[in-house]
Amino acid sequence: MGYKILFKNKLSENLYEITVDAPYVVKNAKAGQFIILRVEEKGERIPLTIADINKYKNELTIVFMAVGYTTKKLAQLQAGEEILDLVGPLGVPTHIKKHGTVVCVAGGYGAAPAYLIAKAYKDAGNKVYMIIGTRTESLLFWEDKMKTACDELFITTDDGSKGRKGFVTEQLKDIINNEKVDMVMAIGPIPMMKAVAELTRTENVPAVVSMNPIMVDGTGMCGACRLTVDGKIKFACVDGPDFDAHKVDFNEIIQRGQIYKDMEKSADHKCNLEKQADKI
Repeated sequence: MGYKILFKNKLSENLYEITVDAPYVVKNAKAGQFIILRVEEKGERIPLTIADINKYKNELTIVFMAVGYTTKKLAQLQAGEEILDLVGPLGVPTHIKKHGTVVCVAGGYGAAPAYLIAKAYKDAGNKVYMIIGTRTESLLFWEDKMKTACDELFITTDDGSKGRKGFVTEQLKDIINNEKVDMVMAIGPIPMMKAVAELTRTENVPAVVSMNPIMVDGTGMCGACRLTVDGKIKFACVDGPDFDAHKVDFNEIIQRGQIYKDMEKSADHKCNLEKQADKI
């Protein structure tokens, strides 16, 4: 039996929100954890960070960008249909405690899992700032929802179409310059998290990043999600996904991410051909 899709919403171009009935996952899920799903029997396993949970309704919400073969297949499913299988919660939950002032920095659809994390920090008694950065206004989502999870929300866009024109690091630097920041939590594209790590290291502010390397089994068996932290091999699926931002070898992660580009392009081409065939 699969996992029934209760709700589906297209947030922006290629960006989707799906809510599924997943009582056993929701029962134990916490901020910062993720799930792994398959859309079809011979399909790949893809990790997606948990965006929201409703423990009263047993509902699990994920947000994803339809950019590869599997995410495009997932985007084709509609409310009432089922995801073949889904396992979770996986990974170590974000370590939540009262630090004082916490800044959550989210890039792109990393804003989705940042919601639960920011909310947890706020519930723990922290003053929470949220910075969301996207390329353009049309890619922003959950703005009103984000405001409920933090004390103040800042928006940056590369093209200046909404909020501050520029990068999240520029807004983060302003906050650090204006008051004492006790912790920074970043989640989103690797280049963005690397930039946050470099800035906070310079400013001597503790920072944590949520790493999202390629995963396969999600239990530490395959080693696909390995990364180097403080000179030691770690697995994002069981040791993370959160790590000390100042100890992660980002250059290694970026290099490894390039290995599968050709295979990703081939899979994407296959998905487009299948869509064309369905229309005939």
